[in-house]
Amino acid sequence: MPRVPIETNSRMSLRIAADEKALLMRAVSLRRTNLTEFVIRPAIEAARAVIDQAERMPLSERDSLSVLALLEHPPAPNARLMAAAQALPKPE
Repeated sequence: MPRVPIETNSRMSLRIAADEKALLMRAVSLRRTNLTEFVIRPAIEAARAVIDQAERMPLSERDSLSVLALLEHPPAPNARLMAAAQALPKPE
């Protein structure tokens, strides 16, 4: 039966093969740290890298210049944009 996650608990459970845990424990002792630090730090760095990659869009020099030009000199709004703006609810 699956366990219901407890949102206020900062613990995380993992299943790992005995030989893999032994390997981790050996590395932990060589690094003179604890298992949590040894496992969590690289995972956090990897998570940040994944999020960063997903949230950024690399642009070529040409594309960067095009974006800057559009920001400095935006095109006039077309009819569809004007209709969408007029359809927005009015602030009270």
